[in-house]
Amino acid sequence: IAPSTRVRQRAAPLRAAGDDVAVVLLAGGVGSRMKADRPKQFLKLRGKPIIEHSLDLFLDEIPGISKLVVVLAEEYRDNFGKYAEDARLSFADPGAERQDSVKSGLAACPDDAALVAIHDAARPLVTPAEIAAVVADAREHGAAVLGVPVKATVKESEDGSFVLRTVDRSRLWEVHTPQVIEPSLLKKGFEAVESRNLDVTDDVSIIEQLNLPVKLTLGEYTNLKVTTPDDMVVAGQILDARGYKRWWQFWK
Repeated sequence: IAPSTRVRQRAAPLRAAGDDVAVVLLAGGVGSRMKADRPKQFLKLRGKPIIEHSLDLFLDEIPGISKLVVVLAEEYRDNFGKYAEDARLSFADPGAERQDSVKSGLAACPDDAALVAIHDAARPLVTPAEIAAVVADAREHGAAVLGVPVKATVKESEDGSFVLRTVDRSRLWEVHTPQVIEPSLLKKGFEAVESRNLDVTDDVSIIEQLNLPVKLTLGEYTNLKVTTPDDMVVAGQILDARGYKRWWQFWK
């Protein structure tokens, strides 16, 4: 039997007391390394666009979400018709750099949000358990980031041709998203970064500029960022291993 082609309209959930986490979903990248005919977040992973894996997770499976801001160019916003009834969903314009996009998304978050969770749309494999853990750590410490200890041997090079030294990996972590921060801290961090004319490559680096602690929340190695065609293959295999059963397996 062929799958239904009817677009599923989602019910509009009511905001409950205690819904105080706003999500900023960064989806402004073009994904040039994917060599695809569209931004990578719209490529289908096991039957649905990569970005929808995150949307469905945060809107349907994670309690406490008061707002979800998708940072995305306006030309791509017509792809979200089935989410139109969910008043929590809105959009913001991407900026020239990651920190500009985060700032744009933050400006669209509710003033009463206790935490903002910043997530890459290109990470469709984060789990509810990981999100719950990093949110809990951020509530306690003000800022927290998902990550995993580095497993590979890391070499440092000055010229890109010869090894300078081997880095002690016992102190190194690979950070993922979501990165969850109190909005007031994030705003102060932006002020510090802008006053020093700094460029930062992840969100909790902004908090580091305030000399405040950032909690490392142990995540999973499967929370990979889909960047290349090989990553698409691996991501699909991870979903299969989790028992992600959908009509795509029978309709090819």
